[in-house]
Amino acid sequence: MAKSPFVLFAEKVPAPLRSKYVLVLLLFLVWMIFFDKYDVATQIHLSRTNMKLKNEKENYYEKKIVELRNDLQYIDQNIEKFAREKYFMKRSDEEIFIIVKE
Repeated sequence: MAKSPFVLFAEKVPAPLRSKYVLVLLLFLVWMIFFDKYDVATQIHLSRTNMKLKNEKENYYEKKIVELRNDLQYIDQNIEKFAREKYFMKRSDEEIFIIVKE
């Protein structure tokens, strides 16, 4: 009687790998790697997305810091002008005349 192809294949596999525990472990690994909700491809995609978002966040904060430093320099250069116009501040040897247009 001829043996089926499955039996021939099973006889070629070493005995320790024919154990039901090894088969269950292999099935579990295949399931986790390819068919699970959190399979390897999904994990790689999520990891790349996470790295991309971290880089975007870092770039955003760097740009914001540069922008704030520029604003700070502008404020330092124009603080006297701002104080004179907004709060009518003056130096001790000056007089201010406020002209109101009617």
